[in-house]
Amino acid sequence: MAEYKYPQFLTQANKAAYDQVHHPATITPYSGIYRCTKCGHEVTSVSGYPLPPQNHHQHTAAQGEILWQLIVAHNWIR
Repeated sequence: MAEYKYPQFLTQANKAAYDQVHHPATITPYSGIYRCTKCGHEVTSVSGYPLPPQNHHQHTAAQGEILWQLIVAHNWIR
């Protein structure tokens, strides 16, 4: 899980971008930290570049497909 020490450097925001899930290898819509909704694996991805591909890490059949969700964004979401 992403963590931080100094709360003055992060702002809580209720934006729709945090509710979206993205398939592997799709173009990253916002730079930031993404978390796999199934297993909790986290990655950093940059806007305009692909999210990690399907073979980035493996899931069991019970975990299902890899899906990425934005959990911490750079302040570019408007």
